[in-house]
Amino acid sequence: MGTVISLTLPWASGEDKLVAATGVVERLFAGLDETFSLYRPESEASRLARAEIRLPDASEEMRRLYADAVGWRLLTEGAFTPERPDGVLDLSGIVKGFAIQEAGTSLLALGLHDWCLNAGGDVLASGSPAPGSTESGKRQPWRAGIVDPEDRRTLIAGYPLGGRAGAKLALATSGSAERGDHIWAAGAGSGARAGASPQVFRQVSVAAADIVTADVLATAIVAGGQPMLDRATDGWDIEVLAVRTGGGLLATAGFRR
Repeated sequence: MGTVISLTLPWASGEDKLVAATGVVERLFAGLDETFSLYRPESEASRLARAEIRLPDASEEMRRLYADAVGWRLLTEGAFTPERPDGVLDLSGIVKGFAIQEAGTSLLALGLHDWCLNAGGDVLASGSPAPGSTESGKRQPWRAGIVDPEDRRTLIAGYPLGGRAGAKLALATSGSAERGDHIWAAGAGSGARAGASPQVFRQVSVAAADIVTADVLATAIVAGGQPMLDRATDGWDIEVLAVRTGGGLLATAGFRR
């Protein structure tokens, strides 16, 4: 997927659990990369792009993820799409979130309930970095930072993940400052919607209960601009921090605390 993946567990987890958890995450991401990466000429995604196979003949996993992506296209009124402007199927906008989600499920199945998984700046957390600790009567949350798209050494905000019941567990960031090959302005290419919004956001971060929702909506808001931002905040239980192309910030209440 052309990115770095990191897994953090509390020290008390023990070396054996850390080794097992790392192995599970590595195998899962490597397997999905072999199937969905358009940077691998031999992958199933690349074979589809070259029309060597048709989507109805593709693997069940490919067809299922495509169906999920099409569902998100409908929900976002086309701001998120699984096809590039040239018509090539590209699931990059959803596969990383799916991989993180599956890895998290595997970690829980191993009996690991306190961890933080980061794949290229998209973060999913569970439990607490200090199990048993409290912060104002609550478990200490994981803290995810959001970098300044103008200066990668600087953070413009932070967001607490987990630590209490009902807290957001996922944070995803999309935009030109991140790897944005899968982001196309809504309306680009053939079959585009008339009057689609220009790309007005340089970077968008979304906190949500699950990583797929956070990742897809961050991408959709970058592509769909202000109208998609309004739809997303009205239609989903999320928090958003958007950086305008001119440098201004838009933030929902959760990022202004």
